[in-house]
Amino acid sequence: MSIASGLRGRHLTRRLVQLYAGLALYGISSALLVRGGLGLEPWGVLHQGLAERTGLTIGVVSIIVGAIVLLLWIPIRQRPGLGTVSNVFAVGLAMDGTLALVPDMDGLPAGIALMVLGIVLNGVATGLYIAARLGPGPRDGLMTGLHRLTGRSIRLVRTAIEIAVVASGFALGGSVGVGTILYALCIGPLAQFFLRRFAIPEEAAGSDIQEIGSDIQEIGSRGQEIGSHGQGTGSPTRKVGSPVQDSESDPRPARSGPVTSPTH
Repeated sequence: MSIASGLRGRHLTRRLVQLYAGLALYGISSALLVRGGLGLEPWGVLHQGLAERTGLTIGVVSIIVGAIVLLLWIPIRQRPGLGTVSNVFAVGLAMDGTLALVPDMDGLPAGIALMVLGIVLNGVATGLYIAARLGPGPRDGLMTGLHRLTGRSIRLVRTAIEIAVVASGFALGGSVGVGTILYALCIGPLAQFFLRRFAIPEEAAGSDIQEIGSDIQEIGSRGQEIGSHGQGTGSPTRKVGSPVQDSESDPRPARSGPVTSPTH
């Protein structure tokens, strides 16, 4: 699929609006998780840790990591869509913009409120931009490409990647806590719920949306598996001072076909 191949058919305007609204909201929700200070989503942990070490903003780190991951698509022969390239830049910019406007919050009640709001809005964002069907997120393309090359299940590949990402990010200073576990457990069901609400009524989209729904159900199961890993580690919440986080990770497995999907 070329970048422009999905730019046709009915409801194109709505699809573009959903794509960019979803990506912007993804960045906003990720920033709220940062401000909540109770743990980030898997890729957000890595982005925050790298931002702490480099002095860059978390949004800039998210863009750089997304671009590097996108380059890894070349040897595994994944093809990006407009949503893929837009994901790299839009989420990081929205995240930094939100962090510049939303101050640090003191107190556990405020942290819990921001955490819950961030997770719910992340589910809304995921439903918006996945239903637009304009390309997968860079990190999901990496996952599906490795799935194809290794023959391992999508669930196993994704779980392995995200555990490695969380461990690396935590070692670098990223925030891991109850928010990380809650995100892993909730994002699958939330994404599936909002995906159905934002499904675009197009003849060719019916089977695609059903297919995506099946993927989201698998992600929900994967989230529970990751959550159990997180509970087993017993890692305390670490809140670092820099306003850092991620987005992208589109929580739906990407495909190289006409319908692809974060986070992220």
